[in-house]
This record gives sequence, structure tokens and C-alpha cells, in this order.
Amino acid sequence: MPSQYEEERAWEAPNHNQYEEEGNEDVIENPEEVLHECLEKFKTPDYIMEPGIFGQLKRYFQAGGNPEQVIEQLSINYNAVAQMANLLAEWLILGGVKVTEVQAMVENHLKDMILKTFDPKKADTIFTEEGETPGWLTEMIEHPTWRSLIYRLAEEYPDCLMLNFTIKLISDAGFQGEITSISTAAQQIEVFSRVLKSAIVGFLQSSDDWQNSVNECAKMVCHGAHTYVYSQVIVHILSQEPRGGAIMKRLGQEITRCAQQSGHDVTPITLALTSGESWRNARTALAAMLSRGALNPADISVLFRAYTQSEPPPVHLLRIPQFLELLVDSLFKSGSKLNPEHKSKYMYLLAYAASVCEGLTPGRPVKDELKATVQAIEKVHAVCSSSASSSELIAELPTLYHCIRYYYKL
Repeated sequence: MPSQYEEERAWEAPNHNQYEEEGNEDVIENPEEVLHECLEKFKTPDYIMEPGIFGQLKRYFQAGGNPEQVIEQLSINYNAVAQMANLLAEWLILGGVKVTEVQAMVENHLKDMILKTFDPKKADTIFTEEGETPGWLTEMIEHPTWRSLIYRLAEEYPDCLMLNFTIKLISDAGFQGEITSISTAAQQIEVFSRVLKSAIVGFLQSSDDWQNSVNECAKMVCHGAHTYVYSQVIVHILSQEPRGGAIMKRLGQEITRCAQQSGHDVTPITLALTSGESWRNARTALAAMLSRGALNPADISVLFRAYTQSEPPPVHLLRIPQFLELLVDSLFKSGSKLNPEHKSKYMYLLAYAASVCEGLTPGRPVKDELKATVQAIEKVHAVCSSSASSSELIAELPTLYHCIRYYYKL
């Protein structure tokens, strides 16, 4: 029988198989290749200052690297560029230069160097090597100087994963108001949503310079098809709210105008966000004219027949701003020529859009002022299209004023 001492020794004996299994976790298949790769990195200037130095040292020693050799390589190639920059900065401050000026000099030089040498592929490896968000990146976005650098780099390298992630970090930190570049914001829906919210809030809060706020918001939304559809759907939903809905509807119309002025045909999206899907003929005729940006008697006749029947389409189909502008131009713009047979149809549709409102019962609109509005438009059209002299037109001013009060119910 084994003695008590032998039993204790057997209990304390190391488990060699266990150590072998643990050692196998970090087995390197090609140690020579790893050593060569690590030594090449150690030869680069100031590599000892790199964030990944500890990971490379671990790989080097696991591959059987010589400690003396790595110490020699890191020492020889240590140029102390960062430390020399700090020393020069201290000398400048001692020489009487303001601290803020020295800081600006260093930061601007660093920005220029980064812009010249930035490599998006190397930047993306930051996450693959560290496996998590580096602490220096979180600290970096707290400073306006480096945030502006990230914005510029993101504009130039929109596909860089590291930059896109950093933009999201900046947005999460509450600095989305600084992201003025829509190309940067449009890469991620969360970031774009925050930027869109800031733009809408700015529009709602700007009473004096509201037109400029509208233009900035519209320009941002019209960056691409996906940003346009997403934003218009949100604005459309907000326009249904009883409080502030009319303002949001106006914003949506201004965004549509901006898209049209940029040469985009957004008619399908506009009609998709407009109710009245069951009136296909009227919607088809309207879509054809809006897409071409011009009216024609055939489509006008289709709309006229639809709005003169007992249960007409919803009036808001006629109140699309682009269509109203086309109607007004065709009737009152100098040099515009209309077929006399169809002129009354144009006037009727304009009067319908200006005076009719939806009733409590669907399909039963209130037309109490329709006839008077048609007559007012006819009188104004007759005055504007006449060849009367200026003195004769002055005499018609009371008539114009009386009639315009119907027209401006638009």
C-alpha cells in the first residue's frame, strides 16, 4: 500500500496533460512567419508608442522570439517624435507664445498630416486588433477639433467602417447638430434620424429666418432617394397631428419643391403619400401632368369629369402645390395660350381647389362658394388678358380686389 506521503505527493503532482491543453490554445502554426512579421513592425519608427504594441509583443514571445532582439529593435527605432513635439511646445510657451496658440498649431499640423496619410483599411483594423472601442477614440470625440477631422475624413472615405462607427459615437454623444454633411449622416439611419430631428426642430423654432431653415432641411432630405422617402414619410405622419400638422405639411411641400428644382421627378412618392387611391383615372391624369411639368387638355378633361360628378375625388388631390402653380400660370401668365373650349375647365378646377372643403360625409364636399369663386376667377382672367391701357386697368382695381379674396383662400 502506498504511504500517506506518497498519496499527498500524488495529489500535488502537476497535471501535465492540462498544461499541454492550455498551451495548445496559443499554438502558432508558423512561428518563423510570425517572428518576421513582428520584427518588421518593431523596425518602424516609434512603434513602441503604438496602441497594439502589447499584442505584438505577446505574439512575438509566443513564437519563441528573443527578448534582447526586440528590446534592441524598439530602442534603435525610438525617435520620440511625440515627446519632441511636446518639448518644442513647452519651449514656445516659455518663449511667450500663448498656450491656446501653441495647441492650435500642434492640432492643425496633426490634422494636415492625418488627412494626407489616412488609410481607411488600416483604420478598420483597429477594431479587429483590439476587439472593442478604443479608449482614445472615445476621448477623441470629446474635442471639437478632432470631431471636425472625423467629418472631413468621413466625407472622403464614406465606406470606412471605423469612420462610420465614430460618426455614430459622435451622434450618440449628442453632437449630431454638428454633422452638417448629409453624405456622412446618410450612411446610418440612426445618425440621419437625429440630424433630421435637429433640422426639423430648427425649422420650427426659427421665426425670422424660416426660409433659410426650410432650404437647409430640404437640401439635406434631397440628398438621395432613400433619405427623401424616409423623411417625407416621417413629415407626412407628423402632418396628421392636430397640433402643428399644418406647419409640417408646409415643410413637406417645400421639400418636394426643392427636389423638383433639383431635377428629380418625385411625383410617384408625392401621390403615394396622398390619399384617394380608388380614383385611379384622376390620379393617373394628375401624375402624367406633374411628371411632365405641363398641363394638357386631355388630362384636364379627365379631372374635370371626375370633379363634376356626384361623388368626386378628395379635394386635396387638386391642392398639390405644383399642380396649382401650373393652373395659375396657364390662366394668368403673360403669353400663355389656352384653347377656349377647355378654358372653363381650368377655371373650374382652380376654383374647386380654392373654395371646396370636405364635408362630414365622405364623398359629399361642401361647394357653397364654388360658383362665386368660378365667377371671380373668370372676371380676373378677363381683366388680365385684356389689352386695356394702364389708366383703364386702374379703374378695374376694385373689381380685382373683390375677386381676389376668393382666390386667396388657397
